[in-house]
Amino acid sequence: MNPLMIDFPESFETERLLIRAPKPGDGAKMYEAVSTSIEELKPWLPFAHFEQSPELTEANIREAHVNFLTRKDLRLLVFHKETGELVASSGLHRIDWDVPKVEIGYWIRTDYSGKGYMTEAVQGITDFAFQELNARRVEIRCDAKNVKSRAIAERLNFELEAVLKQEAKAIDSDELRDTCVYAKIR
Repeated sequence: MNPLMIDFPESFETERLLIRAPKPGDGAKMYEAVSTSIEELKPWLPFAHFEQSPELTEANIREAHVNFLTRKDLRLLVFHKETGELVASSGLHRIDWDVPKVEIGYWIRTDYSGKGYMTEAVQGITDFAFQELNARRVEIRCDAKNVKSRAIAERLNFELEAVLKQEAKAIDSDELRDTCVYAKIR
């Protein structure tokens, strides 16, 4: 299957959210969201340990836009429908178009955390993967110590299939960490 020939919408909505592919010009909103949330992101995400700037963030958004168009990686930006504010970043990664299967990754802006937005977004993205991409398998992988990420997978009835023991180093130390593998299949 040639992924370039797969047509699907570049945006969709949930009750409170607009979820769409990144576009050139989104860098400023992404930079602001990352900057206000950097301390909460550092334990879990490698990019939070690198220099952040509006220019670098815009370049990253443009790269994500190209990857979306070429179907290599489907980053999705999550916006509040009423305010237009960037709430979260998510996406469908590690795509295997032959199965097809995807992995959902996500982080939320700190001031929107704890209000159900990420759960709503992940449910919408899961539905999108099954309905629009005809995915047979959707995974969520996270550090076993990332309680908030695990709670979203469990709240949405993803099955914990495995805990990969000492599978990765912690982002901020040499400590070996376990990785939880959650999945839904169709």
